Amino acid sequence: MTYRRWFVVGVGFAVVGALVAAFAIFYGNFSPRGYVQDHYHRATGQDIGRDAIAYTSDKAPSQVAKDVTDAWQPADQYVDGSGVYLRYDDDSVVILPIATGSVILLERLGTAYPRYHSTVGNHWGWGRGSTVRGGGPGAGK
Repeated sequence: MTYRRWFVVGVGFAVVGALVAAFAIFYGNFSPRGYVQDHYHRATGQDIGRDAIAYTSDKAPSQVAKDVTDAWQPADQYVDGSGVYLRYDDDSVVILPIATGSVILLERLGTAYPRYHSTVGNHWGWGRGSTVRGGGPGAGK
């Protein structure tokens, strides 16, 4: 093959790769937030201001939590009688019971932690999947 043919083949592969990447970006869910948005029903009437965006499911909170955590492993989670609290790197997913199933609240961690601190307290560590202290020399002192 000549260099020209190799160039044409290379450009063809690049175009196909770009199309696959564009499809994945626009139609994929690459976060717990995207997973919830794709799998549950939007419930604007249950939003908490502009911070917590609400979705609903007819499933119990424990089943919704299982579905979400099977798709996206949280950095931390806390479960009690009031609901399931999932912490991710930048987001939280809070699943609370309602009469018809569950309400799922998506919120940035910066506003969720102060809102739910009285519930999650020291159960949610900080950092990317680590505890509050982290690791390294002197950890745990």
